[in-house]
Amino acid sequence: MKKFRKVLDGLTTSSPGGGTMGSPSCGSAAGTPTTAPTPKEIDVQETLVSENFQLCKTVRHGFPYQPTALAFDPVQKILAIGSRSGGVRILGRPGVDCFCQHESGAAVLQLQFLINEGALVTACADDTLHLWNLRQRRPAILHSLKFNRERITFCHLPFQSKWLYVGTERGNTHIVNIESFILSGYVIMWNKAIELSTKTHPGPVVHLSDSPKDEGKLLIGFESGTIVQWDLRAKKADFRIYYDEAIHSVSWHHEGKQFMCSHSDGSLTLWNLRNTSKPVQVTFPHGKIQKDGRKESCKPILKVDYKTTRNSEPFVIFSGGLSYDKAGRRPTLTIMHGKAITVLEMDYPIVEFMTLCETPYNNEVQDPFAVVVLLEKDLIVVDLTQSNFPVFENPYPMDIHESPVTCTAYFADCPPDIIPVLYSIGAKHKKTGYSQKEWPVSGGMWTLGSHTYPEIIITGHADGSIKFWDGSAITLQMLYKLKTSKVFEKPKPSEGRAAELVDEDPFAVQMVSWCPQSRIFCVVGISAHIILYRFSKYDANTQIVSLEVRLQCESEDVISPSENENNPCFSEPHSGSHSPQPHHQHPASPGGGTPEGVKDSALCLKVKDRVARVPPGYQAELVIQLPWMDGEPPQQISSLDINSAYGLLAFGNCNGLAVVDYLQKTILLCMSTLDLYGAADPYQRLTRSPRRNRQSTSGLTELSDNQQSVDMERSKSPTSDHVNGHCTSPTSQPCSAGKPRIPMGPEGPRLARRGPGRPPFRKAQSAACMEISLPVSHTEESRENSFSRSRSSSVSSIDRDTKEAITTLQFGESYGRKSDALPTPCLWVGTSLGVILVIPMSIPTDQDERMEEPVTIGPSGAVLMLKGSVLRFGFLDCMGALIQSPYEVWRDLNAPEDPDRPRKRKLVHYSPSSSQDTCGEGHLAIVCSERQAKVFLMPSQSCLFVHNITESSFVLRADVVSVCNSVCLACFCANGHVMTLSLPSLRPLMDVSYLPLTDMRIARTFCFTNGGQALYLSSPTEIQRITYSQEMYDNLQEMLGELFTPIETPEAQNRGFLKGFFGGNAHTFDREELFGEAAAGKASRSLAQHIPGQAGVEGMKVAASGAVGELARARIALDERGQRLGELEERTALMMTSAETFSKHAHELMLKCKDKKWYQF
Repeated sequence: MKKFRKVLDGLTTSSPGGGTMGSPSCGSAAGTPTTAPTPKEIDVQETLVSENFQLCKTVRHGFPYQPTALAFDPVQKILAIGSRSGGVRILGRPGVDCFCQHESGAAVLQLQFLINEGALVTACADDTLHLWNLRQRRPAILHSLKFNRERITFCHLPFQSKWLYVGTERGNTHIVNIESFILSGYVIMWNKAIELSTKTHPGPVVHLSDSPKDEGKLLIGFESGTIVQWDLRAKKADFRIYYDEAIHSVSWHHEGKQFMCSHSDGSLTLWNLRNTSKPVQVTFPHGKIQKDGRKESCKPILKVDYKTTRNSEPFVIFSGGLSYDKAGRRPTLTIMHGKAITVLEMDYPIVEFMTLCETPYNNEVQDPFAVVVLLEKDLIVVDLTQSNFPVFENPYPMDIHESPVTCTAYFADCPPDIIPVLYSIGAKHKKTGYSQKEWPVSGGMWTLGSHTYPEIIITGHADGSIKFWDGSAITLQMLYKLKTSKVFEKPKPSEGRAAELVDEDPFAVQMVSWCPQSRIFCVVGISAHIILYRFSKYDANTQIVSLEVRLQCESEDVISPSENENNPCFSEPHSGSHSPQPHHQHPASPGGGTPEGVKDSALCLKVKDRVARVPPGYQAELVIQLPWMDGEPPQQISSLDINSAYGLLAFGNCNGLAVVDYLQKTILLCMSTLDLYGAADPYQRLTRSPRRNRQSTSGLTELSDNQQSVDMERSKSPTSDHVNGHCTSPTSQPCSAGKPRIPMGPEGPRLARRGPGRPPFRKAQSAACMEISLPVSHTEESRENSFSRSRSSSVSSIDRDTKEAITTLQFGESYGRKSDALPTPCLWVGTSLGVILVIPMSIPTDQDERMEEPVTIGPSGAVLMLKGSVLRFGFLDCMGALIQSPYEVWRDLNAPEDPDRPRKRKLVHYSPSSSQDTCGEGHLAIVCSERQAKVFLMPSQSCLFVHNITESSFVLRADVVSVCNSVCLACFCANGHVMTLSLPSLRPLMDVSYLPLTDMRIARTFCFTNGGQALYLSSPTEIQRITYSQEMYDNLQEMLGELFTPIETPEAQNRGFLKGFFGGNAHTFDREELFGEAAAGKASRSLAQHIPGQAGVEGMKVAASGAVGELARARIALDERGQRLGELEERTALMMTSAETFSKHAHELMLKCKDKKWYQF
């Protein structure tokens, strides 16, 4: 099969017309290029093969979504967090960050580290226990145990024990051998634990712990308020406590003589083992005595920790317990230290907390030094060693979701100086007041790998903020935060249109465009605004220039089909369309004023127009806004590109295209999509009557207020194309015009003001909720088939209900016409109907002329076509090397003037391969749409290769990326497939079904970058990074951190000669004698089912394969032998120590008795 594939690959590469067999090529209907290129023109040596690609997850950043459980290993100093979706995050020192996922997806109920053993037990909501091996960089499950008849409610693993106690909902306690993951025959049944005279069931087990004084005594807490101390040796209860209030947690004093309970009525009870008939102390920490003498009712105390210290009073730390009458109070953690009570208010509800102590032994003075508090949306660590209890500065990127993420961008191989610069600016704005001590979760090992390069991740948020992150070496560190809302005045209800936006997120970021070389940054907001920023190391007094661009539909009378004439519905392209102020545009003055004669026009946001002092970093220079027109909100911006060498910014939406000269602060072009075509419109469009109720000066596609028309558009798939039934863009939003052909149902009036052409300003909760205009279905199967597209509305021509959106833009040196001999600055425009326009431009080259002379934009040049909405452009030279867009080298405009070195614009143009002349002039243009990819040879415009990417789904994201010193086209489809295609021949290199079903959040945030990497928002709070490069996959083990490091377990404190010599029986307790099969027998097979883990199964598979198997067996045997030798060495050392002690005692005894006579004994 491999040989056959290689033969096919060879055929595909050598055939000039095809990337796929039988797929139509470009051109009208011929299916083949009009002029077949010579082999000389396409003689590109492709180096990428399918073996260069391998898809896998690399690392996950951010806060675990919907956390449920917490655990800490006090010796290894690593932290584990379980989540509702079955995920486990294990954290150590910065760089040590591991994500594991249970295949079942069941919520994690509890986590238990095997302290200093490099293993973790997870208890899940599907009543399964799992043992994870942490002694490898990618942890794997060794064993699983599925309970069939009982539900797991609580687990406890004593330190240095291999027997796990498991409490169940029925009130029984089972015991599991951690090494074999087999259930012991020893069971503590609930009816034996309580008195026979008790008439009611005690409820589920909510607590299990061994007594610090005697490991042979197990304390069992039942939900109803019953507490039993069970003697494991005697198999009977030592004492039973019956309390009226339900129990939530229990915590021992380290001496084992007292324990504290937290209850559902907000009380804490302290019990002494000498007298268990009643509590020694009952306190309501937050319950005050009311006027009538009664205590006010309080919320439950969900957990309490009772920790002793050497030099001061013990700590009592608990969550909850506030009085009910104080409504609106935030969740609290209370720290009681002696008589001092400190209440720490939290921003989010507390899921779990854990007190970190100096010793892992529960029978020693605990000396707590910190409290880890897991909140619903944050992780904080409180320093207990200082009286004001400051928090530690969190080194992990846990605040990605501080405001919901609405867009992402990923830049690999950035200029090396950009990260230190951004960090130095961002560091000035860091919060203060943190604890001065080191972050206590410091376990594991991580070193900077050899395969690292500068990477920057940008996240845009619902509150208008932008965050720059250092993503180098699969870590994530906050560099710099930019607040775009500072550019605008705060919306007030009195200010016209702003009244509708007050409770929304008017500043939410929709997309960003960044040029790392020139450091120019562009932000597109949901209120149809664009902000252009320049970077400076100096603060400055600046005034923001505001431009108003009227890229809007006009309302008209309803036109019946009988009125259609042959009159064109769009004005003819004017010769003046290239001037800075064309006839159909009302540009604002640089100050942002509204021209006269334009009625009912308002901006969504008001720009601050005063001179203001701005700090170093990104400083706003220009704001472009689309205003409301005739009571209608502006259409959201669907595409953007900026080029620092040209000094131009282009953007488009479903109405048309605009080009702005940001150096001269003028609007060069503002035109409907159809006007761009001129006479070169590739589609036959139905005409419209010229009769209008308003003077139309814009020449933009008309928008009808006819309700039925809006409903008809709703009934269609908004992404189905009207040409041969192919798809259009996920970002296209059709505006309806004219009279509908299909009468609609009665639900029409409810959609009156919010048709597809009128997107409301909605709350941008997160990227998961940001619309990308995927099909709307009212059936129940819409949830499962949210990405399937209807093709029912295909017709042979573009009807008048269609709006053609600008879906992608790119500036670059290209050929606008076939006759061009040399490349010139061009703007490539892609539309939702699969049309590509190449617009040539004339830009003055001299710096002084560039600031004074106008940039001229010629009429449209080349018009190319392919199936589906256009997503991405890319350019290669004739040797197959990627052509980068020209850029301006960054210069600080606010830096002090240096007369010896005047600040001149320094432009960098990509110089093609030195052998360019030998392979013919021109370049290759790669165009990818939702359905197809094509490679065109410019300037001849002939199609060299075509590949139909998908028929059943559609492409969401595509990019031309560099991998392994070559380039390829990477695509992500709505059905979850990730594909790569070779360039320029478009051979399929990889096609992996990565995600079973893509949701809106992933679709909105997925992005590729160079080096074979990509990322997306896997949950509202987490970023998942993946690689599709075999090279990175091979080096991943080196890049990941080590979770387990060999550390000696701390020695237990000396218990004194008398206790050691006469031996308190607490430390001679042998669990093996009690719980082993010889003593306890076997557990019922139907009670629990043992499932070998994947790691074990894979080991068996490896072992079964020939010489590799022998090697694996030898390796395992060697490991086991080494482990046994290690154990033997430890035992020998213990025996030597014991012998030395015995010899010492014997010698002392001999000296003591040497001079005594026989009768003195």
